[in-house]
Amino acid sequence: MAPRNSKKPTWVVEKERERAGAGPGSFWLFGIHAVRDALLNPKREKKRLILTKNAADRLAEAITASGITPEIKEAREFDVPLDAQSVHQGAVMEVTPLDWGGLSEVCAPRGENPIVLLLDRVTDPHNVGAILRSAEVFGARAVIAPQRNSAPETGALAKTASGALERQPYLRIQNLATSMRALREMGYFIIGLDGTAETDIDTELAKSAHMPIALALGAEGPGLRKLTLDTCDIIAKIRFAADFGSLNVSNAAAVALYSAARR
Repeated sequence: MAPRNSKKPTWVVEKERERAGAGPGSFWLFGIHAVRDALLNPKREKKRLILTKNAADRLAEAITASGITPEIKEAREFDVPLDAQSVHQGAVMEVTPLDWGGLSEVCAPRGENPIVLLLDRVTDPHNVGAILRSAEVFGARAVIAPQRNSAPETGALAKTASGALERQPYLRIQNLATSMRALREMGYFIIGLDGTAETDIDTELAKSAHMPIALALGAEGPGLRKLTLDTCDIIAKIRFAADFGSLNVSNAAAVALYSAARR
């Protein structure tokens, strides 16, 4: 019998590398911007900060505000448990994932018409980081993804998010369909994005202008799972100028958020 393919997804490899040398439940942030934003976030549990002298000078105000004592190392002795391709800029910090609270606590409309994003099997940390950045720009209440088959908090995700990971709620839930039904009970209208849909997102957003909106996006290639599609209120597409069009999931999220924010 032929051996099974044991190749791990890229996000799993990155997660394992970034957790190497970190304590249970911890991971490593890297890069000046990601580390600065985490230092300034009182909700982020900070365990260990390793810097070069130059990085320490650049982060002096944030270090003072955080109260953590950094370990200063020479650049040639900067041996930290990161992937060799990670551009750390002489700044890394061991942290634990943020706890934003429960779905109802974060997403309850409270008299508003908020927007949330639902991610179905979006596992690439760079895509999720970019989505978090767009979500912050367009005022989304939360980005929601299942614990399994989604990108966890990692240094690569944080660096791509360019600080948004510290400010934009990223909720990892047990079951996506269950959470979708809970959102519907809160009054959300759930629009799933699929390029084969007959209607477009602008048309559906116009119909639901005075409702909280949840936008569901699937992984590139397989898209939304059948159960996710069935749990949506409507399936819509982003209009293309040509007969065929395809967007990276993070770009599709940005376009959909922009459309929803214009309501």
